[in-house]
Amino acid sequence: MLSYALRRLLGAIPTLFIIITLAFFMMRLAPGGPFDSQRRLPPEIEHNIKAAYNLDKPVYVQYFIYLGKLAHGDLGPSYKNKDFTVTEMIADGLPVSARLGLSAMVLAVLFGLSMGTIAALRQNKATDYSVMAVAMIGITIPTFVAAPILTLIFGVYGVTLFGYDISLPVGGWNGGALRNMILPVIVLALPQIAVIARLTRGSMVEVLHSNYVRTARAKGLSSLQVVVRHALRAGILPLVSYLGPAIAGILTGSLVVEQIFGIPGIGRYFVQGALNRDYTLVLGVLIYYATFVILLNLLADILYAVLDPRVRYAK
Repeated sequence: MLSYALRRLLGAIPTLFIIITLAFFMMRLAPGGPFDSQRRLPPEIEHNIKAAYNLDKPVYVQYFIYLGKLAHGDLGPSYKNKDFTVTEMIADGLPVSARLGLSAMVLAVLFGLSMGTIAALRQNKATDYSVMAVAMIGITIPTFVAAPILTLIFGVYGVTLFGYDISLPVGGWNGGALRNMILPVIVLALPQIAVIARLTRGSMVEVLHSNYVRTARAKGLSSLQVVVRHALRAGILPLVSYLGPAIAGILTGSLVVEQIFGIPGIGRYFVQGALNRDYTLVLGVLIYYATFVILLNLLADILYAVLDPRVRYAK
């Protein structure tokens, strides 16, 4: 297993190199630049600014300069946030995105796994159809629709329950206060709950009809024991494969949710960097995202082998 993990990590190096190269040149091909604005700068000032950031050099020279700095762990300065480097901005935004994303993913796994298991145990019954209908709605409604609707209901109009006002803030982070996290976490979790519920239901239906589960039932085990001790371990295998890239995406920030709720995570920085042509900021976030995807996919493969004894990776 260790040799397999090392091979995967070594194989990730050329993958990251290709991603960085493609992103670098694609951003340079886009119209505009980091210092373009409606009010044009005097030519000599514009030339001096570009020279300070090596933007006056040919693109291929800029590319090798960037790779040289990257090899020393330097992601460069932010072109639009002149008082901060890209590393400082990511270090500031990543904990926010990670806290938000992990909270949403924990909520999604708890509810999605429960809903999918219940639907599988009540296959082709009203409960099964209801859970799958809710899951389908959750998949089809995008976050940029769910977020404004929940904001209107719980923030603008307000909700009263048993005489208590349960209205919630519609924006801001406020140091990660619980009230400020509730709406963005729910919006992030809803589509994940739907996907996890469908994956779990499909897998559990197949597992519950397998021979070893029938044997466990024949031995007199209760339904809870059959599900928890036997069926669930095999039933969550497709979920493990899905969670790798899903957690990576949600950890590095939701572009839409962070923009709508004004959360200072790296997803919001990525959007602002793309709009402002802040090349180094966009590349820095992209490198972190690609690294998370590679590492979490590797972790998912290792967990897959741990949960399924039939899986063995070549040495």
